[in-house]
Amino acid sequence: MATATISIRMDADTKKSMEAVCRDLGMSMTTAFTIFAKKVGRERRIPFELTVDPFYSEENIAHLRRSIAALEEGRFVSHELIDDE
Repeated sequence: MATATISIRMDADTKKSMEAVCRDLGMSMTTAFTIFAKKVGRERRIPFELTVDPFYSEENIAHLRRSIAALEEGRFVSHELIDDE
């Protein structure tokens, strides 16, 4: 079987975390990515659910922008958080 080389960029913390998990599983990152690639090719889909973080919804971003504008204009409401512990 011929092999091909790929290059993947990711932040250092993500890489360290993945390396640790792979090490605990007794495999390399190359093996993990190969498993992923084979599963994608076989199933013709990403083999896990992808969702959008609701924090970044248009509605929430608009609310955050309004809140920032109010704060910058000196119009804001202070809320006290109560710790139940």
